[in-house]
Amino acid sequence: MEAVLEQVGQLPALLAVSRSALVRDWDSLTLDRALEWARYFQHLHDRFRTRPRLREALGRRLRRGQPSPLLGFPHLGRCPQLLGLALLENRALPHAACRRLLRSLLQPSGEEDGSEPRSLAVLARRKAASRLLALPRGPPRPPEGLEPQVQAEAQLLLSRLREEGEEAGPAGEAAGRLRWLSGVLEQLPQPRAFEVVAAVLLLVRQGSGAEQAGDRGQDGNSLSGNQASATGDKYAAGPLLSWLLGNLGRFSAFCLFLPGSLLASLAGRYSQFSRPYLDLLTVWGSHLLYDPLQGQWVKSCLDKAELSWEELRERFTCLCQGSALLRGQTQAALKLLKAQDGDFKVRGLSVWTDLLMEVEEYLRKAAER
Repeated sequence: MEAVLEQVGQLPALLAVSRSALVRDWDSLTLDRALEWARYFQHLHDRFRTRPRLREALGRRLRRGQPSPLLGFPHLGRCPQLLGLALLENRALPHAACRRLLRSLLQPSGEEDGSEPRSLAVLARRKAASRLLALPRGPPRPPEGLEPQVQAEAQLLLSRLREEGEEAGPAGEAAGRLRWLSGVLEQLPQPRAFEVVAAVLLLVRQGSGAEQAGDRGQDGNSLSGNQASATGDKYAAGPLLSWLLGNLGRFSAFCLFLPGSLLASLAGRYSQFSRPYLDLLTVWGSHLLYDPLQGQWVKSCLDKAELSWEELRERFTCLCQGSALLRGQTQAALKLLKAQDGDFKVRGLSVWTDLLMEVEEYLRKAAER
């Protein structure tokens, strides 16, 4: 087993070389050896995937010495695809070796004895996705104010999270999946990472909602939809919410960066998100001071990364534009804060009185329209 672990430990180096200029010296024989190693790693995955202790040992060996835990046991099962994609993207690969690679993908090893020819299909999907992400940005913008590139990246991440979850199996590997997710998201600029996380969380619930509606239309119940929702929550939403809520600084930056309408959508879909979000708004609101000369609430410290009065009012208004449940929770929170702050009835004495008045005025006008 020690020899197998040593062999698996060479996978990061193999993938790194496949992306480097070193492949310019590869001939067809060198390419065949690399592909053979990739198929061997895939064989190890298929052999040990049902043996939790060995699978965990192989995953630990893969993660050892990496700057970010980007590789794990599930990647062994995709080695031919990972290697092939890296080589196809590498312009240093000689023409003869490239032709050899394409032939091997068109006639993957083992196809004749009934194994599924997954390599070409996966490569085609990911190649198409990479081309899509390279397209220039522009209208039309998708729902929720997220750009098409973010939506595409979110779809890819959602697929990977589900693959990782299905491969990992036991709950004991949840920490490893979270480390993997952290490593992936840290490769993105923070604003982009926040947009992608929000988009995945919305996709999970949108997808499960559509499946439930379809199931009810077919057989009068939503059993399959509920199972799909549970799967999405377990493999995608769970790790993402853990990553997001596990660090207060990260969560604060997330809520500062994204628009109030998008955050309200997340709060309406995830109770795990709505309560911390309301708590964070409460903290920000408690730092506002009333300036009698200006006749308005101002930030107590201009340098702090917190919301202004106008931004805070907009966030609470967005929450009240959501579901009846979320609207009720938001109004109840504001009423409780108002009571704890002295239960004032006039403006300028309590930020919570003023916010509650603003929200109630908005709701009244909305009901009249």
